[in-house]
Amino acid sequence: MAPFRYSKPGYVALNVTDLEKSVKFYTDIVGLKLESQHDSGVAYLRCSEDHHNLVLYRAETAGIKRMAFQLESPADLEKAERHIAAQGWTVREVPADEAHRLHQGRTIRFKIPESTLTFEFYAEMAQAETPFEHTVSKIQRLGHVVIRCADRDAVLKTLTEKLNFKVSDHFGDQVAFLRCFPNPYHHSFGVSRGTEDGLHHVNFMVTNVDDVGRAMNRMRKAEVPVVYGPGRHDISNSIFIYFLDPDGLTTEYSCGMEEFPEHEPREARSLPLKPEILDAWGGMPSPGFGQNGTVEVIK
Repeated sequence: MAPFRYSKPGYVALNVTDLEKSVKFYTDIVGLKLESQHDSGVAYLRCSEDHHNLVLYRAETAGIKRMAFQLESPADLEKAERHIAAQGWTVREVPADEAHRLHQGRTIRFKIPESTLTFEFYAEMAQAETPFEHTVSKIQRLGHVVIRCADRDAVLKTLTEKLNFKVSDHFGDQVAFLRCFPNPYHHSFGVSRGTEDGLHHVNFMVTNVDDVGRAMNRMRKAEVPVVYGPGRHDISNSIFIYFLDPDGLTTEYSCGMEEFPEHEPREARSLPLKPEILDAWGGMPSPGFGQNGTVEVIK
């Protein structure tokens, strides 16, 4: 077992082709708050008291740039760094000036051999100067990110055996839903089988079903494509809706989710590849669901 403990999924960094359009989408449609935006083509947005939960970078190709997890303490970060180095993987400390721009303490980045995705670990992030105020929806937190993997089984093996992720459930042999231990929520990360590495979707947890229902009408008025839902995931017992951002990246709202105790949790289930497992209400996803978004390959 990895010797370090997670606190939560801290933030996700996305590449977008039109920064201004994407900032407007994630503030006006999704309900995040723009914390700051820089001339260098970077915008920091939040849905909590943290300085940011989403970072948008102007780029030629849209997709995921990196996935960041907050660990429980600086001691956990030190343990993680030693553990990662012991695997023979390259671990890089983020330069102090970049960590300062991120309003984070000491921060490390690395990649596992089986994936092109860059992972980031940190233990400390500054709080925003003003409280987060709900606007179009009552967002609770960044919920999870799911990625597509060309070598999904190998990625899953490394995440669970080397990086302290726990499987909550399997959807056939296609998707594994993982929690970053000991975070209790059913999944904070997921790995889906794909022909190449890429982004599947980014999730924001909202407070209740009304947030999902209002989102459906808000998307319709704004002509935002809804590609799945509203529906109910049998897997995590959450109500959901998926929609596309200006670059066609899949975003999800969901409310309600199973929580796991740290000690003696239930065993992971292997659920059949049936549509009703993904949506107990009988819905089916539209083309474009979870299909767009590359992984930025950082050497």
